[in-house]
Amino acid sequence: MRAIEITHYGKPEVLQMTTRPMPVPGKGELLIRVSAAGVNRPDVLQRLGFYPVPAGASDLPGLEVAGEVVAGDVEGSAFQVGDQVCALVQGGGYAEYCVAPVGQCLKLPQGLSLLEAASLPETYFTVWSNVFQRAHLSPGESFLVQGGTSGIGVAAIQIAKALGHRVFATAGSDDKCRATEKLGAERGINYKTEKFVDVIKELTAGKGVDVILDMVAGSYVPQEINCLADDGRLAIIALLGGSTAELDLAQVLRRRLTVTGSTLRPRSVAFKKAIATELQERVWPLLSSRAIVPVIHHVFPLAQAAQAHAMMEEGAHIGKIMLSMDAG
Repeated sequence: MRAIEITHYGKPEVLQMTTRPMPVPGKGELLIRVSAAGVNRPDVLQRLGFYPVPAGASDLPGLEVAGEVVAGDVEGSAFQVGDQVCALVQGGGYAEYCVAPVGQCLKLPQGLSLLEAASLPETYFTVWSNVFQRAHLSPGESFLVQGGTSGIGVAAIQIAKALGHRVFATAGSDDKCRATEKLGAERGINYKTEKFVDVIKELTAGKGVDVILDMVAGSYVPQEINCLADDGRLAIIALLGGSTAELDLAQVLRRRLTVTGSTLRPRSVAFKKAIATELQERVWPLLSSRAIVPVIHHVFPLAQAAQAHAMMEEGAHIGKIMLSMDAG
């Protein structure tokens, strides 16, 4: 099969087309003929050498795919050969075939294409596990997402809005801020020209927001502590601004704040299966009804994975960058 491998750590050009043996599904796994795969920030970090491959996982990049089940351990599962599925994988998505644990596969939301479905798993699993499971965003609460036009941000805004929450988002330009508002944010905040703490405090009559989803960390953390309402929760999922931060523990104690974080890739299949079940029940119907709509910025053919990574690093995209096995 054709696949994209990381020849050595470095710039996007280290991504090169190669030929690999087709993977063989093991117990509890499905073999998927991949139609499309999502490009995500962790793929870039892996290419740079900052995101180690878990033991036993494919060294090929790619954490989410959609396609047709062609073989595997279907007995006793909800799937059969010929089904179209999307899946969260530990690696190997930048290829014509990929194996995925049965528990991390989902049937396509009604009406979605394989390309649209491939844009969902990594971002939707991440948002659901961190915003709704770890940070416990609850009915009536407000929510701020940093980086509102990233794949994660676009998903977080739409899910939270569709579930009835008051949503705010930051972005790096006025145009991107308007894009977040079209997706459902009450207010997009330009972090280059505005102080998000001041804007949030004004919009919430001084209270702050109940939950923040943060991909920056670093210098953002003390600002986010000031931005949280009493009993608020900060969920950190990436460290684009650095891995160290100053934390006002007096506020944490006095106002009963929670600072938490997680990475999804090392978690167990059982953990991810539980997320898949909740997504199927709570979020997939919203996708089928088009209350939530996948936002795809650009689709590259598999051979242009390097260009896809370059686009992600430029940071001008709104929504997901995708690879298609059929494009080009």
